[in-house]
Amino acid sequence: MKLIFTCLILVFTITISVAQNAPIKKKVQAKRASVSPKIDGVLDDAIWDGVPIATDFVETRPVPGRVEPKEGRTDVKFLYDDYAIYVSARMYDKPDSVVRELVARDQIGNADFIGVVFDTFLDGQNGNGFFVTAAGVQFDAKYSLIGDEDPNWNAVWESAVKIDDKGWTAEMKIPYSALRFSSKEIQNWGMNVIRKRTGTNRQTFWNFVDPKVSGFINQSGVLEGLQSIKAPLRLSFSPYVSTLISNYPYNTPGVKNTQASINGGMDVKYGINQSFTLDMTLIPDFGQVQSDYRVLNLTPFEVKFNENRQFFTEGTELFNKGDLFYSKRIGSIPSYFDHSRLKSTDKVIKDPQEGKVLNATKISGRTAKGLGIGVFNAITNKMYTEVEDAAGNRSRFESQPLTNYNIFVLDQSLKNNSSVSVINTNVLRQGSAYDANVSAALFNINDKKNTYFIDGAGKMSYVTSDPIRENRNGYSYELELGKKSGSFTFNYGQEFSDTRFDPSDMGFYTNNNFFNQSVNFAYNVYKPGKWYNQIEAWTEVEYSRRFKPGDYQSLGFFPGVYVQFKNQWSAELNANVLAKSNDFYESRNGQIYKAPGSYRLGIYVNPNRAKAYNFGGNVTRTKVDLFDGVNYNFYFFQNLRVSDKLAFGLDLNFNPSYDYVSWVGFNGAQSVFSRYDRNTVENTMDAKYSFSNKMGIQLGVRHYWSDRRNKEFYALNSIGGLNAYTGPALQNVDRNYNVFNIDLAYVWQFKPGSELSITYKDAAETNDKFLTKRYGKNFDKVLSGPQNNSLSIKVLYYIDYLDLVKKKK
Repeated sequence: MKLIFTCLILVFTITISVAQNAPIKKKVQAKRASVSPKIDGVLDDAIWDGVPIATDFVETRPVPGRVEPKEGRTDVKFLYDDYAIYVSARMYDKPDSVVRELVARDQIGNADFIGVVFDTFLDGQNGNGFFVTAAGVQFDAKYSLIGDEDPNWNAVWESAVKIDDKGWTAEMKIPYSALRFSSKEIQNWGMNVIRKRTGTNRQTFWNFVDPKVSGFINQSGVLEGLQSIKAPLRLSFSPYVSTLISNYPYNTPGVKNTQASINGGMDVKYGINQSFTLDMTLIPDFGQVQSDYRVLNLTPFEVKFNENRQFFTEGTELFNKGDLFYSKRIGSIPSYFDHSRLKSTDKVIKDPQEGKVLNATKISGRTAKGLGIGVFNAITNKMYTEVEDAAGNRSRFESQPLTNYNIFVLDQSLKNNSSVSVINTNVLRQGSAYDANVSAALFNINDKKNTYFIDGAGKMSYVTSDPIRENRNGYSYELELGKKSGSFTFNYGQEFSDTRFDPSDMGFYTNNNFFNQSVNFAYNVYKPGKWYNQIEAWTEVEYSRRFKPGDYQSLGFFPGVYVQFKNQWSAELNANVLAKSNDFYESRNGQIYKAPGSYRLGIYVNPNRAKAYNFGGNVTRTKVDLFDGVNYNFYFFQNLRVSDKLAFGLDLNFNPSYDYVSWVGFNGAQSVFSRYDRNTVENTMDAKYSFSNKMGIQLGVRHYWSDRRNKEFYALNSIGGLNAYTGPALQNVDRNYNVFNIDLAYVWQFKPGSELSITYKDAAETNDKFLTKRYGKNFDKVLSGPQNNSLSIKVLYYIDYLDLVKKKK
């Protein structure tokens, strides 16, 4: 293995040492404006006359390298003054071909769009994108080579569009307060413009973005000639007032069924200098965040949920380096719960699972020399569990202490879109509860053309002692190298963790003690043929062993092929082939379980989403080499766009399993498995109605049902096999789980950055130890059971300090 690794490094070193010429970048001149153009979408202001034009856009898909035809061309101009940069764009097209569905802000929907992305430090590493659809809907995002697109980043800017007999037009005003840039007297920015025609799925760029080349920001052109511009004082306040009324039928003496509260707080953004920004949220209110999609989890590992709270998703690309930050740990899913005080006879009256976030702060930015710095801090309040003993006496104990979460990041950009980083996370808890600390060093080195790469990371965790845990250090590393640009790509990767590495207090981590290796090969055909637009084929091999002792764990083979057809439909066929494995986690007590081999085959079909009615889905089948176990997954979705304002969607997922085997419980210290059947049905319906590009209603309804019907029980023997179980019957080990959610939201953006939102939520859950067969009965049961209803009204008002100063003048 050492010889193979050494050879790979040698080949890689020789390859990237070959001199390569960087592609030529387009350039366009920005013109200083003597007066500001009116942002109305009509390009008749005299100030636009004589401004240099960025044109001759080049197609990325479906035909890479094809230049836009004259009759469908795009012309873009740039003006600037002491306060903002202005963009005018003329998109030539047939008016009836312009697609313009109305959706909520930060969504594209089914619409044509134009967007400009600025790399203000011209380093090919980071950028800010501003997009507007033909319906006038704004979308903005941050971009990075590592984090790709971050649509959760928001800025306050102006835009307007018009449809006319030549196609459509757009104007934008992007204030300097929405950007970060250096203090140089004469500046050149990296810049690219993107146009998308949804009806034909044609995407073009002013500076060609070659799909064979890894990265997007590094393929930008240059906006030249910005002179004597200065970063303004970037200070804004977003105070909010909200009210929440919730009702749940506890029907318990001393516990109110209906509760009401009035909350207030504020978000603050402050530009410390031209490069760094402080973001702070004081007493935040997350009551309007979309509900988590809870599931019945039969695995030994935690389920990872998506983060929907904007503060923890916006502008976090620096903090996400090293994969050490799982923001749901802050408030939503804390890692520390002290339920050891509970007795089997205790009745839980209140047991909150979410801690109140008292405040959170982010400071991030990048210096003119490419040093990115990020500091993050958040504090959550104590949590208390209330219980009632057998005698009816009530007491409460602290189940989550006052907790402080911190991240510190240094990220230095290097030549050729490379970087090195250092990151530290720590969790400090009040009192005798344990603390946790994780540090990591990362590097990402690319050759001159961003074709070959080598990435790596070294990590160390430290957990202090408490009444249960002992002090311990743990270590981990990651290494990957290969070719990431071109039609043919490949990579080789290693992951290692010792028995004590544990970043789960602030990150998401399932297990340690492994040494994993993988090899991946892929081939892409980007040039369209007679019947296809693109073809991609790949295969990956993954092999895993434990670190201590060095036992074999698993071996998997994952081939696949993807095709996009001329009619914009696409299909994917993939497979998973898993050899027999040694599973050290399924038994829940560290005992080995010799898991059977399996193979899975799946086909996925996606439609042309530009059609008013479209549908697709997938079918997979998994066969397990034990008891002829089999699993199917049938997924079907359909979308109906009644008009540009009204649309519906429906997702249906049916996932039956027969004769599967996994852990079910314990008989004393003995781990017991069962052979079981399982049905999982998930139905999700969504609808939206947009009154305008600033006001709309969105509805989401979800019902999830999953069960476990045990058929036979087995005892796990000392060598990892299964014997017939002869112990006492296990009680209450069948499962029947239902979740029902309604999320209804009305949002009105009454001025840039300010909004009124009204949210209604309904949540119900049943988790029975007995079975209720048939989907209809389960649906009726969860609907007729206790419901948690809540109504929230929130008003957030954006205040820019510069606007206040102008009004005083």
